[in-house]
Amino acid sequence: MEAQKKNPPKEHSVRLENRSKVVITGVTDTDKFTENSVLLYTCMGELIIKGRDLRVTLLSVETGDMAVEGEIDGIIYGDSQVKSPLGFMGRLFK
Repeated sequence: MEAQKKNPPKEHSVRLENRSKVVITGVTDTDKFTENSVLLYTCMGELIIKGRDLRVTLLSVETGDMAVEGEIDGIIYGDSQVKSPLGFMGRLFK
């Protein structure tokens, strides 16, 4: 009987096009979308996209792909150990 393998780690990439569109792979979860920032989690940790008039144009849970369009000012990585949002109790004791 063949042992079942755990899901292999997803590949992660960020592709910025003309500072107006960013395509991200390896997205594991999302937390908050506003027109000025998008907070998401990848297999490599937290990722924040900052800008103006931001909108999520693609979000695929199955493939882990995401696209954001708007005026992009910055892409910031956070803690590499955090791969999903904390629950209420986790935020309370952070």
